[in-house]
Amino acid sequence: MKWTEGIDKLGLGLYFLLCIFAIANIYSVDEGLGKKQLIFFGISLFVGLIIFFSRSKFFENMSAIIYIGGVLLLIGLFPFGKEILGQKNWYKFGSFTMQPVEFAKIGVALMLANYVSGPEYNLKNRKSLLTTLAIVGIPAVVVLAIPDVGSLLVFTAFFIALYREGLSGLLFGIGFLFASVFLVSLAVNPIYVVIAIVLIAGALIFLNYYKMSWDIITISSIAGSIILLCGLAFATPYVLEKMPKHQRERIEVLYKGEKAFRDTSGYNLLYSKTAIGSGGMWGKGYRQGSVTQGKFVPEQETDYIFCTVGEEWGFVGSAVLVLCYMIFIGRIYYLAEQQKSTFNRVFGYSFASILLMHFSINLGMVMGLFPTVGIPLPYFSYGGSSLLAFSMMTFIFFKLNYADKNSLV
Repeated sequence: MKWTEGIDKLGLGLYFLLCIFAIANIYSVDEGLGKKQLIFFGISLFVGLIIFFSRSKFFENMSAIIYIGGVLLLIGLFPFGKEILGQKNWYKFGSFTMQPVEFAKIGVALMLANYVSGPEYNLKNRKSLLTTLAIVGIPAVVVLAIPDVGSLLVFTAFFIALYREGLSGLLFGIGFLFASVFLVSLAVNPIYVVIAIVLIAGALIFLNYYKMSWDIITISSIAGSIILLCGLAFATPYVLEKMPKHQRERIEVLYKGEKAFRDTSGYNLLYSKTAIGSGGMWGKGYRQGSVTQGKFVPEQETDYIFCTVGEEWGFVGSAVLVLCYMIFIGRIYYLAEQQKSTFNRVFGYSFASILLMHFSINLGMVMGLFPTVGIPLPYFSYGGSSLLAFSMMTFIFFKLNYADKNSLV
């Protein structure tokens, strides 16, 4: 039919596949929650249909209001939020809960797309740069104050979209450098880290001495960077020591192993690895996983849902799931790049990058490659807020893509 032209069937097909497979796995962990997730999926589809049959310009025109609403919902957590698992980042309505940060991400993606697509936008202009940083930074600061470290990390996804629009890659290099110094300083004596920084900096200066313009600004920048990195190396152990015990242990698990904290912060990871490893090549079979059915892994239906896939569906099932995610995220990036509208492109890149961050951090977390930070696996982890928010972003983007493909411009 003609009206279906422009609907991305591959993308929507993968969306349905991920959601249905997720419901089956949640049902395996807990029948009641599986049935609830099915209801959430139905609600998400209903909202998705409303989005799909709305005007595409609606999201561009309402982006500021949606953004402000998302920020206000985050701020409202301080007086009205419900504390769950040590974090006050939920609203509770009877038996239902709502996590506003998931919806705030939609507002940031829309607002960022609106501003970047404006006629005055130019990242080489300091005002444009500061404005884009403020759009991302305001809700990020509120999330940090909650505190919700996992969601804060996801906000860095927007810089991938900005990089596509002209943001200097130097910022990513600086961020990577500081993160590397921080992580190394957790495991190595800071004095050795400082010596390494000075030696590497000295070697780079020596190799590029005749290629660089050695004015006062260049010298000040190099000296300042070295001082900041050395300061970070010395400050890292102090920062770690001042962290709450559970957060400190989650980081230390990466270096000392989960068995050293098997009764505290390493418990989840220990049994998660046990579940994934016990699945072997083909898995134990649906609803046949001893770790899954024994409820050994806390939060197994939410943040640690991937260990259920590993145990019941094995390496093959896990690999197929990972492949589906990679194709889906790659598809969003591909479609975003094909958009005629800058607004559509920026929103698409933001959406795909949010998915990429959630996917990468969640899988790294359940396999012990990243500290436990409480990030759901998109479409897969149990929860109405997460599923509805990701579904809304999905249908908004596919609506924008549909309008773009049917545009005569």
